Amino acid sequence: MNKSESIVIKFVILLLLLAVSIIASILYGGSESIDLDAVNNQDFIFWQIRLPKTITAIIAGATLSVAGLILQVLFRNPLAGPYVLGISSGAALMVAVAILAGEALTTFTGLLIGKSVIVVAAIFGSFIVTILILIVSKKVSSNVVLLLIGLMFSQICGAIQTALEYFSNPSDLKNFVVWGMGSLSTTLLSDLVLYSSITCIGFFGLLFLIKPLNALLLGENYAHNAGIDFNKTRFLLILISSVLTGVTTAFCGPIAFVGIAVPILSRMVFKTSKQEIHFASSAILGSIILLISDALSHSAIPNLALPINMITTFIGAPLVIYLMFKNKHW
Repeated sequence: MNKSESIVIKFVILLLLLAVSIIASILYGGSESIDLDAVNNQDFIFWQIRLPKTITAIIAGATLSVAGLILQVLFRNPLAGPYVLGISSGAALMVAVAILAGEALTTFTGLLIGKSVIVVAAIFGSFIVTILILIVSKKVSSNVVLLLIGLMFSQICGAIQTALEYFSNPSDLKNFVVWGMGSLSTTLLSDLVLYSSITCIGFFGLLFLIKPLNALLLGENYAHNAGIDFNKTRFLLILISSVLTGVTTAFCGPIAFVGIAVPILSRMVFKTSKQEIHFASSAILGSIILLISDALSHSAIPNLALPINMITTFIGAPLVIYLMFKNKHW
């Protein structure tokens, strides 16, 4: 069996796992299991709750994983990711501003459709932190130091967020705390139009940057020699990564470790340097992991839904720890 055939077989297996995960999420992603044979156009649970949640899990898993892949290639660091580098924290901070500002934004938010304010705020917050991390990365050569600085940005965002929580009213605070636990259940079918549209635009733009992404993996000098506008390409990749992270954080809350663990898992499964393969595999693997996490969050304890953040941490953290022990040069 040659390498190309092996890759095709692995993708077929991933697609089969994705199909099984979708079924598991629909059937067991709630307090009660449902029977697909009984589903009809009047089935409120299926059409208004389970199906939107399953689609949200697919989109969220794909976006966070691809965003993490972009950052790991851009920083040439397998431990880079939206959550570890504080990008999700920046998005969460700006969402906190949008939610906890309370009465000051009531009139403004009422003029917009759905969750537009939160979406814009999350994208803006993730973009700002990503830019700061990139600026620092030009001054710091150590990957460990860069990751520590990312954690410090996360702590700073967390401190400001805590101050906002302290001075907010109880109703807004409760809404924000629930949002911060991470959830796939708050996205409606109407929200999916905006969510999927932004995601499709981001993925479509990334298709034109696959070749530069492969070049960036070999370093800035190689990219320049290949005729790639490094600064422009880097900015576009940052923008796409920030948009994907921000929009998912807005709709689902902060979801830990998917963005860092899934690209690592993709490299373990597909031992290739071709980023187009990792782009596709990371999107599928991320969807599978979030779908499974969703099913586990509702079925682990009867009549109790666990926060999705808890499940993804239990899955992703051990994988990251394994990688750190396996590669002792970091």
